[in-house]
Amino acid sequence: MSEYNVFDYVPIGIMFLVAAGFGVSQLLVTQLIGPRKRTATKLMPYECGKDPVGGARDRFSVKFYTVAVIFLLFDIEVLFIIPFAVSFKSLIAAGPVVFGTVAFIEIMVFISTLIVGYIYVWKKGTFDWGLQARAEAREEAKIMAKQRRELDAQAKLAA
Repeated sequence: MSEYNVFDYVPIGIMFLVAAGFGVSQLLVTQLIGPRKRTATKLMPYECGKDPVGGARDRFSVKFYTVAVIFLLFDIEVLFIIPFAVSFKSLIAAGPVVFGTVAFIEIMVFISTLIVGYIYVWKKGTFDWGLQARAEAREEAKIMAKQRRELDAQAKLAA
């Protein structure tokens, strides 16, 4: 058994110092030489394809939740398919053709289920984030601005 020596860990410490130095240097350089144009669009929060209008506790479209579930679904698909792909060759070599055939049929059923789900949400229009969504957000903003003006007018009359 070898003896413990602190100097064996010096390269790891140097690596952490270099990584931290690189991160800090990049932050400093961008602050010193980066552009400083602050426009209304740059200062506006980003809300996943929808113009951020209204309060934080307003209702969101079901599309947001559907897209989140679809993301999780395809993320889990990768978690299942990669181990299958890695072990498929050994399943075929493990014995009779039955192991490989059953595994192949199971993964095809899994993939076909995912494809059917993908086609379903595509036909439902979940991935349409084009002009219609922006037009809806603008109309929503106009309605909210009108309500805000009415509330301000009522508050002035009451005062």
